Amino acid sequence: MRDVAPVTVSAGDLNYEWIDGWARIPRDAGVETAWPHHGIAALPSGEIVTMHPSKAALLLFERDGSLHRSVDTEVVDAHGITVVREGDAAYLWVADAAMKQARESSYEPPASSKGSSVAKVALSGRVLTRLPKPELAVYGQGEYRPTCVAVNETRSGGNGDIWVSDGYGESYVHRFDASGRYLRSLSGEEGAGRFKGPHAVFIDRRRGDPELYVADRNNGRIQVYDLEGRFKRVVGADFLSRPTWFAVDGDRLLVLEFRPPRLTVLDSADRLIGYLAEDPQAPSREGWPNQLNDSGGPERTNGLEPGKLNSPHSLALDREGNIYITEWLIAGRIIKLKPLS
Repeated sequence: MRDVAPVTVSAGDLNYEWIDGWARIPRDAGVETAWPHHGIAALPSGEIVTMHPSKAALLLFERDGSLHRSVDTEVVDAHGITVVREGDAAYLWVADAAMKQARESSYEPPASSKGSSVAKVALSGRVLTRLPKPELAVYGQGEYRPTCVAVNETRSGGNGDIWVSDGYGESYVHRFDASGRYLRSLSGEEGAGRFKGPHAVFIDRRRGDPELYVADRNNGRIQVYDLEGRFKRVVGADFLSRPTWFAVDGDRLLVLEFRPPRLTVLDSADRLIGYLAEDPQAPSREGWPNQLNDSGGPERTNGLEPGKLNSPHSLALDREGNIYITEWLIAGRIIKLKPLS
């Protein structure tokens, strides 16, 4: 039997080996039919943490994709997972959008955002605290579905402020202080225009003065603020389509995009280097990100291809420069991109 050549994806002078189906997820009941919608993050220990596709449990993997441990948690839908360090301990800030889709409900997302919250979680799975719903009149009738958290960590010289994007609710970004007290909200109107689906927030420290990056997904751009909430500039309006998640690799910014599915790489000045693993045709396929069965219902697509993203959702980078990407489709997919010298 012939060896199969590894699949490589490239942008500029960056080259990665594509490792499909990287995570060896336990094949528990419900995994094959679950529609996971969760985040992923790299821990200081080297483990990679994500959410179980069908259970209220955190999964912690070794870098080779083997499962190290599973811990039960009160979090239902870890849409966004952000790691913070306090002394020698690591904790997770989890944006629980309460958007879990299951076959039992015909994959319809819950109509109400009741149960959605932002929680600080220990690696044991125990919820330590939850942030209050922001004090805005719009939430009297509107939905609150937080999607991502960014923390201005004190270990990096910050004040501990917590920034939360309401990407699936009323399209605001909220600021809390280190004790969890609500301070203020950004709408985008103080900047380039009203946010539409601010899917992720990220504190960028590449240039000295830290800045808040907001993935203004449905507007196809990034809005950048200082950490007092003052608007500074727009990034990518001429080359981004649907920015959905961030990671920094040295002086480069990695921007995951949902449609067309791709990983966009920017240089130290936020100029486009290139696109990785792009598949412009994927969103035009019937039933995307899945496919339709004979009854017209969704089922896992058989059109996934090595080297091409289908429906990327969340992004993490470990200390060795490996990239991990979760995809939003029935039974999920987690891909690892290993840098090649």
